[in-house]
Amino acid sequence: MSPEGIYLTRQGYEKLREQLEYLKTVRRRDIIEELNRAIAQGDLSENAEYDAAKEAQAQNEMRIAELEKKLTRARIIDDEKIPAGEARIGATVKLKDLGSGEELQYTLVSEVETDYSEGKISISSPVGKGLLGHKENEMVEIKVPAGILRYKILKISRG
Repeated sequence: MSPEGIYLTRQGYEKLREQLEYLKTVRRRDIIEELNRAIAQGDLSENAEYDAAKEAQAQNEMRIAELEKKLTRARIIDDEKIPAGEARIGATVKLKDLGSGEELQYTLVSEVETDYSEGKISISSPVGKGLLGHKENEMVEIKVPAGILRYKILKISRG
């Protein structure tokens, strides 16, 4: 992450904010209940449930700190200031794989928002980098570890 900030879509920012709220409220409360159950069993020196709950608590607090740091450095992408029809962060790009003929669709996002199952790829990934700045109807060649991908950009949309 760059010191000046991380770029997020409005949806990505809200998703992180919701995760943080869940961890601070629901998850913290659940862990406290787990700790109390383990303490009620007595001797903590050989209590695996207590150790597991303490570990879960530490992991939860680390994740909370990480999310808080990301959210304080977040810069929300303003779609109005981004050129229409150009592959930039926040854009959804529909592609045709010139090798297989398959049509693909990716939304270009920051590393923080990457979720391949939702078609969200990072602008720092090979494909994300390769698409940045290109326009509709352009042919794009992207070098990836497995070789070279060739795409035609069919459509670029926002939101």
